Amino acid sequence: MRSLSQDYVKWRRLIRATATGGHGRCSEERRSSTSNACDDCGKGLASGLPKRRPRRRVRSTSLRPVPATTVNQVWAYDFMHDSCANGQKLKLLTVVDEWTRECLAIEVGARLNSSMVIEVLSRLMSLHGRPTYLRSDNGPEFVATRVKEWLTASGVQTSFIEPGKPWQNGTNESFNGKLRDECLNMQWFRNLREAKIIVEQWRCHYNEERPHSSLNYRTPAQVRAGQINVGVLSY
Repeated sequence: MRSLSQDYVKWRRLIRATATGGHGRCSEERRSSTSNACDDCGKGLASGLPKRRPRRRVRSTSLRPVPATTVNQVWAYDFMHDSCANGQKLKLLTVVDEWTRECLAIEVGARLNSSMVIEVLSRLMSLHGRPTYLRSDNGPEFVATRVKEWLTASGVQTSFIEPGKPWQNGTNESFNGKLRDECLNMQWFRNLREAKIIVEQWRCHYNEERPHSSLNYRTPAQVRAGQINVGVLSY
């Protein structure tokens, strides 16, 4: 086939040469086995071959809904999991302001249900004000009837991402990756109490001291302070 490809560049000629053994005309057997003869017989062999189906192009519509344009417009929250040295399982609820990249809270516990989600959000709203939207996946704690009713009563709209598309919650996913790489994977928590202390220390460092390239190398605390015209907040 390699020698043939040098003499016959086009694939039609390559098929014809392979079928006839390099000769110009088809054999009677080849004619009878196909509905069309080769080009030398007066008809195109390619017309009897199945046509290649064009590749279907799927237009991506997976854009992140309701992009944040100011502070407290969109909060994103999600869960993470880890464990202590004593085998105790940890569940972490992270809440991030998408505009300032500020981590508003990292709640660490053995179990975090819908009631705890409401408690954390209620505390944050009393400190920072009410967001316009809350973005999350469709986890059971977030779609629980109690949580949705509480958000509706609080005047907060939900912005659920599509199933299987975590990039629609990209700000929170990016933060969770930093939390995993810079804190959880670097520490060996002896117990739940120690985990809460170390994670909170890291959160304060993340907000007050760690510059972000997406924020023009400012810290989230500096961005929030500039948005609300006050001094740099201390956590």
